Amino acid sequence: MGKGLSQLLDVELEPGAQDIPLSQISANACQPRKRFDDGSLEELAQSIREHGVIQPLIVRPTTAGRYEIIAGERRFRAAQLAGLRSVPVVVRNANAQTTLELAIIENVQRVDISPIEAANAYAVLSKEFGLTQEEIASKVGKSRTAVTNLLRLLKLPNDVLEAIDDGRISEGHGRALLALKDPSHAVRLLNRIVEDGLSVRQVEDMVAGRPAAKRSQSPRSLPDPDWEKVRDRISEHLGANVQLNRKKRGGRLVIEFFSDDEMESLLGRMGLNF
Repeated sequence: MGKGLSQLLDVELEPGAQDIPLSQISANACQPRKRFDDGSLEELAQSIREHGVIQPLIVRPTTAGRYEIIAGERRFRAAQLAGLRSVPVVVRNANAQTTLELAIIENVQRVDISPIEAANAYAVLSKEFGLTQEEIASKVGKSRTAVTNLLRLLKLPNDVLEAIDDGRISEGHGRALLALKDPSHAVRLLNRIVEDGLSVRQVEDMVAGRPAAKRSQSPRSLPDPDWEKVRDRISEHLGANVQLNRKKRGGRLVIEFFSDDEMESLLGRMGLNF
């Protein structure tokens, strides 16, 4: 994203790092990331054993002599694994809203949180702190359409949310399932996606009443898996439904939008300003 935390939130961090015992630091209660990969934590711990914690954690004071992490929980956990007793920190006075914003931004900048973790964090900013979708988008460096699409995912049944969260299906699959009004139907189709490895395009066809089986009557009608991946990547990047139709020479790319605001957001994500 190319911006530091202070730039994105228009705040100044207090200069100067100091060492604080790990025993005086608590994890961030607003941390949007709920899953931490053990393998990557151990790799970071090994790096810390050799080189120490190069980048200070950002913490805020809570009670006397206690601090809560604003940004840097992966480094905190890895430092514990590495056997450190203290870590360098920058102490900052921040309220709960700023703490959550910083935690979201740090995860987006470094290790992508899952779409559902991000959606839940955006929902907290909206419901508990009264931020509009435009304000959330501005603070976390995303388009309003991207924020809207993530929040819409929270309408899906819990089984589907869990499947997106653990990577069994993509965010694009989830958006396709949103068109189903019956939650049980969405869960049944989820099972088919996982068992049969259905692409996002196949799911969209099935939701629209066009069974995927009809598309495999002949070898020529089978989708090119490379083009399917390209289509899904474009769709997820733009936060919009995309059709990618290949011809003998070239093809056609269709991007759907449903309002002038969505069109404006799409143009912004493509770097076009009018």
